[in-house]
Amino acid sequence: MEALEIEFSKGTTAITGETGAGKSLILDALSMALGDRADSSTIRQGKDRAQITASFDVSAISEAKHWLDNHDFTAEDECILRRIYTTEGRSRGYINGQPCTMQQLQQLGDVLVDLHSQHEHQSLLRRNTHRKLLDEFNASTELASQVTDCFQDWHQAAKVLNDLAERSDELIARRELLQFQVEELQEFNLESSYLQQLEQEQNNLANAEQIIQDSQKLLAISDQGESFNLREGFNQSLSILGQLKHKPEALIEAEQLLESGLIQVDEAVRCIEQHIDRFEANPQRLQQIEDELGLIFQLGRKHRVDTCQLSKKLVELKSELEQLTAGDQNMDALQQQVDQLAKKYQKNATKLSLVRQQGAAKMSQGINQQLQQLSMEGAELLVQITPLEENSFKSYGLEDIELVISTNPGQAHKPLAKVASGGELSRVSLAIQVVAAANSSIPTIVFDEVDVGIGGSTADIVGKLLKQLGDRGQVISVTHQPQVAAHAHQHYVVSKITDNSSAESSIVNLNQSQRIEELARMLGGAKVTQQTLSHASELFDLATS
Repeated sequence: MEALEIEFSKGTTAITGETGAGKSLILDALSMALGDRADSSTIRQGKDRAQITASFDVSAISEAKHWLDNHDFTAEDECILRRIYTTEGRSRGYINGQPCTMQQLQQLGDVLVDLHSQHEHQSLLRRNTHRKLLDEFNASTELASQVTDCFQDWHQAAKVLNDLAERSDELIARRELLQFQVEELQEFNLESSYLQQLEQEQNNLANAEQIIQDSQKLLAISDQGESFNLREGFNQSLSILGQLKHKPEALIEAEQLLESGLIQVDEAVRCIEQHIDRFEANPQRLQQIEDELGLIFQLGRKHRVDTCQLSKKLVELKSELEQLTAGDQNMDALQQQVDQLAKKYQKNATKLSLVRQQGAAKMSQGINQQLQQLSMEGAELLVQITPLEENSFKSYGLEDIELVISTNPGQAHKPLAKVASGGELSRVSLAIQVVAAANSSIPTIVFDEVDVGIGGSTADIVGKLLKQLGDRGQVISVTHQPQVAAHAHQHYVVSKITDNSSAESSIVNLNQSQRIEELARMLGGAKVTQQTLSHASELFDLATS
């Protein structure tokens, strides 16, 4: 796969060339590396995929490192964004070698690069960008972050309180049901040992007649049988053994066992007699037990558990009832918490509002001064602050902020998207960036043909402003104006070579003599004369002096 590698240094870099296709390829590649929609038509014919890699030095960009840490990407001094897309439309993104979503590429890209191209999807058209620019100008980004944190704390607590309030009737009904169920279960002894004892007693009483008959039979066999019983049998056996003289050892042992057996028989007889004396059929007790067991089994079916688990169910219901009973106290405490968080939010948001109001006029004035120099005489930009309705909390504060502009005297101020053309937007963006750059957190700014529709002294001013921005960070500017390119710290030229079967773009970093030749081409067109070269050399010397 053919590769095109470009390294842009800190400062202002100008990109020029005879055709726009190569320059567009560079900006499109950067946009796609930052998560923009992939265009499969840019893949070279005969190839099935393309890969774009953008490397950033983030050693001094704390916001980028913080984002990488929060999203579990390796936060080293170098951040590498990679995008692979295929002719079939599939696309994959990577941050420091780890797979990522396109949304994550875009989020990180917003921290690293501000791309000002001439299409509608520019950050300058978004209101959240306007707020961010004003807060950066006021050096109040930390305060704005605190307001957002306060809002999130308040919003979460208020949501919990609101959910409880909406469920109030439901919770009351649930508490009443639990109270009834707990009281109903507490009427019974639900311990498993008691239930086992109750079931055993029910079984005995239900079979009382048969038990008494069998007990009498056992007593007869053991002791009262006329023809034979166990006691008589043991006595006869022991009598025979007692009359024997010179008994073998085996018979001695047998005699001992029979004596022991007779003792056991006597004990068994006493047990049987006591049982017969005490046991009697009790229909009333049987009915009572069966009624109690019936209710307990009914409770088990009602709660969909085995009877042995009813005691555990009772504990669970009691616990839930206690929580709901304490709910009123919890709601009071939660209401106090919500009120405290609301006061904290309002305190910080009011402080932020004051800072914004004080800085808006100063920022507008600074931008308008730059616009006048950029051939936008009569244009006026305002930082419009619209307070929200009372007690209408937003994560970004207590007001909406929007940049509005009037491009001609007497015209009403309107949103940038409805008034400014592509070239005007680029110049407005440049004016804003110059004013806000002192506190801007975005390290790289890209301008696509910021000089459209201007020339001469105005283009020279644009070049100076871009160079001024480059002194503070990294600026990449695609330009057609030699006055703009002359002020750049570095100069690249893009060229495109085509034949019948293919096209190839290249980009070259120019040295001083090559820069003068390129400026001469931009000044004089296809034919470069000695006079044009002299003019270009003078232009370069003036810009770099």
